[in-house]
Amino acid sequence: MFLIKKASRMARATTAVLAVGVGLLGFVFASDAESATRTETTAKPTIVLVHGAWADGSSWARVTTRLQRAGYAVHVPPNPLRGLASDSAYLTSFLATIKGPIVLVGHSYGGSVITEAATGNPSVSALVYVNAFIPDEGETVLQLAGAEPGSKLSDPAKAFDFVPYPGAVGGDVDLYVKPSVFHADFAADESKEDADMRAAVQRPLAASALQAEATAPAWKTIRSWAVIGTDDQVIPPAEQLAMARRAGATITKVRAAHLSMVSQPSVVARVIVRATQAAD
Repeated sequence: MFLIKKASRMARATTAVLAVGVGLLGFVFASDAESATRTETTAKPTIVLVHGAWADGSSWARVTTRLQRAGYAVHVPPNPLRGLASDSAYLTSFLATIKGPIVLVGHSYGGSVITEAATGNPSVSALVYVNAFIPDEGETVLQLAGAEPGSKLSDPAKAFDFVPYPGAVGGDVDLYVKPSVFHADFAADESKEDADMRAAVQRPLAASALQAEATAPAWKTIRSWAVIGTDDQVIPPAEQLAMARRAGATITKVRAAHLSMVSQPSVVARVIVRATQAAD
């Protein structure tokens, strides 16, 4: 009889322990699910940085480092620089692979590309223009570059080397900024040594891209920010300001030449972070 009672007590104790264990597991699973939901709903936007002509993704290196330290996922896809329609189509396909909200950032010609690529994409919650073109429908880069005086790249013969490429349509050529003017006109904030290196590795822009007309601009439906380099000699600051105001962008002026993300990465990164916070 004693053994039977003892076994009965042990069975009841085991049942109680199991019940407590199941309850604890249920609490843990519920907490994990709540945590996962909370993480999903509070995740930071992904930041996509788009370089312009005569540059590559490395021009964003200092900004990328700062954003990653702040906990952001950052992508710097290559901009093909073959033409506005094809470049924006490439970026559109890249953006389709990203889940969640996106803050899209463009420098110089990259501003025209993000303006096209973001149109109709509900995932893009903010646009940031850094020393960039912000075109309206029907406008071209060439037209905007000459809308205000001051661009040292406005005279193609003095600014560019023309290089044929296979498969070019209609006599199209690649444009390279002449090494002799690259430092003074394009990378004035950098040392001569760094500018010479950047000139040597520059990626060319197809000349036809300068005359490609923009279509429906994304800034008409997506909130925008603009960083304006007040010493820019590629896109005159007055024209940057006019485009930014037209787009209703939140404007930050910085004493910088054309590559403000290289010379003033902390300022540029802060503007991008503000855009992500406003977009949450």
